[in-house]
Amino acid sequence: MKLKKDVIVIGAGAAGMMCAIEAGKRGRSVVLLDHARKLAEKIRISGGGRCNFTNRYTAPENFLSHNPHFCRSALARFTPQHFIALVERHGIHYHEKKLGQLFCDDSSQQIIDLLRHECDAAGVEWQMPNRVNNTSRTHAAAAPGGRFMLETERGILTADSLVIATGGLSIPQIGASSFGYRIAEQFGITVTPRRPGLVPLTFMPEQFAGLSTLSGVAVDAAVSCNGASFRENLLLTHRGLSGPAILQVSSYWQPGAPIHINLLPDIDAAAWLLDYRHSTVLLSNLLTQYLPRRFAHAWCEAIMPGQPARPVKQYGEIRLKQIATQLHNWQITPNGTAGYKKAEVTLGGIDTRELSSRTMEARKVPGLYFIGEVVDVTGHLGGFNFQWAWASGYAAGQCV
Repeated sequence: MKLKKDVIVIGAGAAGMMCAIEAGKRGRSVVLLDHARKLAEKIRISGGGRCNFTNRYTAPENFLSHNPHFCRSALARFTPQHFIALVERHGIHYHEKKLGQLFCDDSSQQIIDLLRHECDAAGVEWQMPNRVNNTSRTHAAAAPGGRFMLETERGILTADSLVIATGGLSIPQIGASSFGYRIAEQFGITVTPRRPGLVPLTFMPEQFAGLSTLSGVAVDAAVSCNGASFRENLLLTHRGLSGPAILQVSSYWQPGAPIHINLLPDIDAAAWLLDYRHSTVLLSNLLTQYLPRRFAHAWCEAIMPGQPARPVKQYGEIRLKQIATQLHNWQITPNGTAGYKKAEVTLGGIDTRELSSRTMEARKVPGLYFIGEVVDVTGHLGGFNFQWAWASGYAAGQCV
């Protein structure tokens, strides 16, 4: 089989489908292909199965990139309100969980069905599963077969525009791969270093021994690292720390750096402890006023190993102030992350200096576009990465 189309989109995820929809609506002939048998698995599992499809408060400041201004153009032209309008047009009920995070009331499948319906309405042709074996480019802009040729399991595809929407390396168990980066390297396009983002942090067993038995315990805290700070729950696991606050700060963490945890962000711990300086209550029991009981006892053991719990009055004013400081600035240094298997996103990717911020087209390879997670633009937790997928897909779809 040999098929000629105006646009080939590789990757039938959030960004790829959005791009295909917009290109099809402009009258472009589009083929959308993916190596997966099941459509949009990453959308399906997102948000606990309810898909945190956008965030009302999306702004460029919610994204990490070597060029933090790159995302501005696309985000300004396709906003959360645009996607919300699409959701409402399809009769999908949704709710705001917190901090602008929007979720389906029912299921992530509703977002997948929405995108599939829009693709079909725009005349997009599907090829799933279909694996690309080789990609090449002609140097004549007016080549009769198009500027790009793909040799696939189903035959040869040619097109004038080729869009790479293959995502990053996170969650390889549902099909993530390095395909997009390999295509970039094939065409001489720079790829920035990649690492797991929005990922649990791990610790040396001896460092975390007293806390590893608390797997599942959550604590409301403010967590900081390298100038970034997030106030949400942290969750203890058998290997380290997870939960929204930790996932957020993990994108800023670098090996060897400590993270700073404020366990009592709403009170003056020193003043509070000194109010009890004559009390016979055990320090660990006093902490349970604000911290989960099991955690309070384990934390006391962690900062004062081998010392039995004592009444508050036995610590003295200076020591109580030191403990207050540790409550507001508990410093622990991870030894790593849980890796791509547990990461929600991939930090780094296609160097934004190589792309037009308006169209997502590669500056030195006309007709080649990169969108979504494969690009060096990574959002915070809370619907921002989906909004980047919609916005970057929309931007490319207007031009392919």
